[in-house]
Amino acid sequence: MSNIKNIYFLGYSGHAYVAIEVAKANGWKVLGYFDKSERDTNPFHLDYYGHEKDANFKKLVKDDVVFPAIGSNSIRKKLYENLLEKNIKQTVLIDLSAKVSVSAIIEESTLVNAGAIINSLAVVGKACIINSGSIIEHECVIRDFSHVAPGATLAGNVKIGMNCFIGANAVVKEGVTVADDVIIGAGAVVLNNITEKGTWVGNPAKPLSKL
Repeated sequence: MSNIKNIYFLGYSGHAYVAIEVAKANGWKVLGYFDKSERDTNPFHLDYYGHEKDANFKKLVKDDVVFPAIGSNSIRKKLYENLLEKNIKQTVLIDLSAKVSVSAIIEESTLVNAGAIINSLAVVGKACIINSGSIIEHECVIRDFSHVAPGATLAGNVKIGMNCFIGANAVVKEGVTVADDVIIGAGAVVLNNITEKGTWVGNPAKPLSKL
């Protein structure tokens, strides 16, 4: 029985490039990609298999794994849900240089990038992005389809809602809860709970609408 793990990617641009390199380093065989159209730029010399909404999509994929590699939270969510509906296999991709606690839980179609740290009892939901050099401290919970950008830090027991974006080098204080659909700007420092969706910026972070 072959030990080769086959994987396809949905999307083929910047975010996908990172995910593809992570997959290759972890021993996956990248078979190709699906996208709206064939890309002019093809740095990994991959085959193009059409659009994931094509009638023959599941027939082409068979029993192999498909990874939604799109940076947009909303689009990645739709791709994940489409794969789930079609009962297509998904996986977690973790860069070999990331430090992930054995007690952490990371759900399918999440990408953990280079140098990220995920500490004890943290939970990261479905189709999230934990980007390069970010720190997810003990007992943090990040719900589905959220993105923690490079260098961001979530101190202990932080709760991040669904469809959130935590900007590069942002800091969220320990014990803080952030509602669904929140954007936290780059370098922002969040000291208090955020209970409604919106964009927060600055140190201390304040709603952009009130600045």
